[in-house]
Amino acid sequence: MATPDTWATPPNLELTAFQSSLKKVVSFPALLAVLLVGGIFVPLRNFFVDPDVWWHIKVGATLLSTHRWPTVDPYSFTARGSPWIAYEWLGDLLLAAMEDAWGLRGLMTLDLALAAAILLALYALTTLRCGNSKAAFVTCAVLLPLVYPSCSLRPQMLGYFFLVLTLIVLERFRQAHTGALWLLPALFLVWVNTHGSFVLGLFALGVYWASGLVEIHWGGVASRLWTSGERLRLELVALLSLMALTITPYRTDLCLYPVNMAFSQPINVGNIQEWQSMMFGEFFGKLFLALLLGFVLAQVTLRPTWRLEELVLFFAGVVAACLHLRFLLVFVPFCSPLLAGVVARWIPPYKPAKDKYALNGLLMALVVAGIVWFFPSRARLESIMEEKWPVKAVAYLKQHPAPRPMYNNYGYGGYLIWQLDGQNKVFVDGRADIYERVGVLSDYLSISRLALTAPFLLNAYNIQSCLIARDEALATLLANSPQWQRVYGDKLSVLFVRKQAGRQ
Repeated sequence: MATPDTWATPPNLELTAFQSSLKKVVSFPALLAVLLVGGIFVPLRNFFVDPDVWWHIKVGATLLSTHRWPTVDPYSFTARGSPWIAYEWLGDLLLAAMEDAWGLRGLMTLDLALAAAILLALYALTTLRCGNSKAAFVTCAVLLPLVYPSCSLRPQMLGYFFLVLTLIVLERFRQAHTGALWLLPALFLVWVNTHGSFVLGLFALGVYWASGLVEIHWGGVASRLWTSGERLRLELVALLSLMALTITPYRTDLCLYPVNMAFSQPINVGNIQEWQSMMFGEFFGKLFLALLLGFVLAQVTLRPTWRLEELVLFFAGVVAACLHLRFLLVFVPFCSPLLAGVVARWIPPYKPAKDKYALNGLLMALVVAGIVWFFPSRARLESIMEEKWPVKAVAYLKQHPAPRPMYNNYGYGGYLIWQLDGQNKVFVDGRADIYERVGVLSDYLSISRLALTAPFLLNAYNIQSCLIARDEALATLLANSPQWQRVYGDKLSVLFVRKQAGRQ
């Protein structure tokens, strides 16, 4: 009779399985992945974060402490009590939890983790599409300068990561791996509660579905007809994903918010920098143009065959990036499969038989050690904060509260919400949607740009103090006005109070 010991896996087979797993961990494709993480870490060391991150943290912290989702604005005096929802509440919770646990280093770690996740998912997508990890690495390295500008630690980073995951799932489904497709409804459930970019995922899903309704072989464009079973699975997953979009604390308001952004916020879209059109004078704009030119040249000289869905997504990404700068990162995953297919023509595929596992492991260890060694210290992060945010001015305000109401710079609003903890309601902050709805955003733009109505508007809002950037035009006006007195100033910001203004 066999004993339990005879049923166990033979030791040599266990060792073989372990060696096989270890080889994958220290393989050349894994080394390339680690190099990409090291590549994105270099620019992120400067702790480049968006002004909105601070009010996102405050919203998340409030949710954690009260267990209630806001329905009206609690942070400003100009829109206080107006309807407002935390439309990125799940991302806000993540930001608040990391800041509460590890402070600025926690935020830096989260920024690096999200940027690395986006880049590694992009690497996986391109490898899956072209079957060549080395070509995928070159593609991601070329696109890295287009990824970095969007890595500014906001919930939208999670949205971009979810978009690449969606493309991976759809590509696997196209390659007859159907199981992952059923993950999409759960992904959309998390996505709609995290960021409004879920509409891009729905768009990609729709493009893949529509491209398989007809079989095309025309010039350099081809598409394969879905089988009835494949089409049914796609349609059922799409239906479940749409149903998942309604499961939010605000019912259907979150899934309708992108519509509101697109059609009901012209001032926000027309004036906030991230909504501006492509800046072709910047390096990333020139790289974007170079990629478009390379696509045209490849089409003329190489005459590749493009899949219909990839071609549609590519042109959609081009149009989106040209119209709005914030969609540059959307262009990246839509462009990468086509670029990787071209690059793979000149780069031979990875051959495990030629791999140098020990050397790979050593290089990977050096990259990881470099990230740990050069990871910014708390003192360094605090120094960066003082260079970019009104840290010293807020410290002064805590010791010497300014008379209220206080007008503030748009970029400072989120930081004031986070640091002053409701002690000083802001004039405006990065939640441009609510300020446009109540008319404050247009007034802010008039004041900051020194329109003829600027002095009148300051009086109309009964502004008693102003915290603004030192180099703003308004700072020059107030410094030369007999009605205002500068009570604080540093290299970054200045604080003015109305002369003989009473404390309120």
